Parts: sequence; structure tokens; C-alpha cells
Amino acid sequence: MMRLQRSSLLVLAALASCATSPAPQPAPVPVTTTSGVTGTTATVPPSVAHAPWTRTAVMYEINVREYTPEGTFAALERHLPRLDSLGVDILWLMPVQPIGVRNRKGPLGSYYSISDYTKVNPEFGDAASARAFIDAAHRHHKRVILDWVANHTAFDHRWITEHPDWYVHKADGSISNARDDHDRETDWTDVAELNYDNADMRRAMIADMKWWLDEMHVDGFRCDVAGGVPMDFWLDARRQLQRVRPDLFMLAEGEGPQFHAAFDMTYGWEFHHLLNQLAQGKQPTGDLDAYFARQAATYPRDAYRMYFTSNHDENSWNGTEFERMGENHLPAFILAATVQGGMPELYTGQEVSMKKRLRFFEKDTVDWSGPSLMPFYARVFELRHATPALYNGSAGGQQVRLATDGGDRVYAFSRVRGGSAVVVLVNFGDAARRVSYNGLAATGSYADWFSRDRLSLGAEGQLDVPAHGYRVLVR
Repeated sequence: MMRLQRSSLLVLAALASCATSPAPQPAPVPVTTTSGVTGTTATVPPSVAHAPWTRTAVMYEINVREYTPEGTFAALERHLPRLDSLGVDILWLMPVQPIGVRNRKGPLGSYYSISDYTKVNPEFGDAASARAFIDAAHRHHKRVILDWVANHTAFDHRWITEHPDWYVHKADGSISNARDDHDRETDWTDVAELNYDNADMRRAMIADMKWWLDEMHVDGFRCDVAGGVPMDFWLDARRQLQRVRPDLFMLAEGEGPQFHAAFDMTYGWEFHHLLNQLAQGKQPTGDLDAYFARQAATYPRDAYRMYFTSNHDENSWNGTEFERMGENHLPAFILAATVQGGMPELYTGQEVSMKKRLRFFEKDTVDWSGPSLMPFYARVFELRHATPALYNGSAGGQQVRLATDGGDRVYAFSRVRGGSAVVVLVNFGDAARRVSYNGLAATGSYADWFSRDRLSLGAEGQLDVPAHGYRVLVR
């Protein structure tokens, strides 16, 4: 299926891009790994300057079609008070434009087959109702970013007939369907590949993005298959869009340090797949050290990475967090929400323990009556907002691994910034553990963030961690 292939291909493409096409490099900079080892690297590219509001932000992805029985903006707007209670800051809307009919997949088609960039899918409402939702979200102190599909359009987009030279053509003269990051034609047969060698098309694409900033007041974009579009386009788009919205936020569906020259945040696919493996007991927690060391050596210190236990691709094609992570989905999310560099993302329905894969090309409404995890996720997001050591990018504290005797199912670390300190322990094992730790520099009085019990931590000591559980201690 289209989205399953896309996610897998982009992981490989991003890693290949990092290895073969690095961005222009600055002078070597010091890097401190999670084990406290400091070295130098000459491979860290520059990073964009983030808007101040992003430093404490957490993200929530909205699948408009499936969110309510009506599947409309008007119905979605009624959920804003509940999202207030959850404590999310950025609402990422999956594409809301009209879906192509020609070569459509399934009865309703893919959100990512767009027939007009500057119109609204009539199934969701009209432009006025979309704007009303965005304005309401702003009144609720939330930012809204729109999923932007720059690689390809539907085959019945007007550009197909008006500007056929704006598309990639095959040897027989027909327009190619979407291609992957290695320029191989995919089975995404409902979309036509755009030609980024065409300057007029590039200008039209940026103009349509500006329309959503000017007319609809979105706050930025999540850019689909970002690695399939030339980097010089994204750099130009960032410059032009930021003139319209100085506090713009941009998320790349791509993994690799080079994206951070144009984007605030990139996907943390490698970390996500590692979390799946840890949850299933297929890799030891010690493998986290190697992952964090690679991030420190290759990514800008101020890079934001989107860390998650689910999103629309993972849910529909690879399974829910309950399928992939079982009883360990909560400690996995604790790591996603607390490790250095990560901004946590929550997907539609996770807060009510949604245990079904949402069908991608048809109506499949979320069941909001499932067991509530709202208290857990709301408390995690409150932690993020209240704790400077966990702020995004370089605003947060350095992460240092704590040595433990917990074995290969336990992981512990601390993060400190000024007077703010956090100690995190997770246990992916089937049994509760009394864990001996050492190496804590930020000693003193702490509170357990979830139980609210107070305790004193020395440089070494013991802490109890439940099976498939976690402890988050805050000073």
C-alpha cells in the first residue's frame, strides 16, 4: 500500500542521503554523548533558528476524516476543549484539500492525492469552516500546521492539462506516477510526479503554500516525503514563507541532518523502530547509547526530532502501538517524551487506547469510548511544559546515562538545565525491579512526577521500577 512503502523507503533514502550528500559543513563542534564522552565532529550541518514558542511545544496529529462521525471541521472544533485538557500545542492536520477521482484508491481516496492545493475537501466542509476551525484553535492557544504534499498531485489536478511540462514524463510521453527517492516508479498510482526542474512550477507551489498562511492563517507545514523534493526548493520555500510568517514551524517527513537547514523538525524513524524492538525484547536497552551517540555526532545541537509511538502511517500499515509494543507502549512513550532532542507526537485516538488500524481510503471513525489514557498523556505534556530540562532542542538539558544493575531491559538517564533536573528510568521487563544506580550529579530532593511522592536522591542509590513501567523524578 502507498503509505507503507513510503515510510520504509524514506528511512533508507534519508540514511543514504546522509552518507553520500552531506550539506555544506561548518567547523568541527564539541559533542557530548549520553555516556558523557566529549569529542568533535565535522559533520554537523546548520540548523534553522526556531521561533520562541516552539521551545515547550508538543504535537498532536489529527485525522479529520476519522476524528468524528461527521468527519467535518465543525465537528472537530467541538473537540478543542478536550485537546486543551490534554495539553497539546501544535495541531498537525493531515491533508484537507480535495482528493482526486482519477485513479483513486478505495472509495474515498488518499488524503495525499490532492486535486487542488488551495481548496478544501467538501467532505470536511468549506474554506470558511476550515478557517473557523483554525481561528478557534488559535483562540485555544494552539498552532495549526497543514500536511503539505509537494512531490505530486492527483491526476485530475488542473496543472495536468494546463501545465503538463510541470510533471515528470516517461519515455512514452505519459506522465509518471509518483517516484521514490531513488527515482523509481512506485505503485502510488493515484498521484502524478511533479518536475522540480521547472521554475514556474516551483513558484506556483510556494504561492499555494503562502495562500494557506495568508488566507487560512496556518502556522506552518508538515512536508510529506520531504526527501523526494530538492533541498534547494525547501531552502527557498523556508525563506519566502518566513517573510510572511516569521514564527513559522516546518516539519519534514524525512530523517537526516541535512533537512535541518530548512526545517525545524525531522522524523525520528530510527528511534521509533528501536522503541519497537526494545518493547518486543528483540534489542537490549544498551543499544540506545549507540543511537544517542550517533545523533549527537551528526545532528545540530538545536535540531528537533519528532519522537512517537504511533502516527497515521504506523497505525494504518504497521499496526497500533498495542500491536507493536504491547504492555511496553507507555514506557516507550516516556522515552519519546523525555530524551534529548525529541518533541513528542501523539496520534488521533491514542488517548483513548484506540486498538484498531484506521482504514486509509475509507470512513473509519475513531471509537472515543475506549479506556482513557488522558491522565497519563496530559501529565506527560504537563511535565514537558513545566520542566526546563526537557525543553526542545538546545533549550533543554544535556542527557547523561546513569549506570544501573537493571540489565538489558532497564534504561536510566538524567537531564539538567540550571536548577531543573529530571531522572528517568524505564523498565521493559516482565518483572518489577529494584534498580541500583550511580553517577547522578544532580543530587537532592526530588518528586515522583506521577505519584507525587517526595524522595532524596544521592549520587548513588536504589529505585523501584514496575514491570512494563517507568519512574520520572523531578527536582
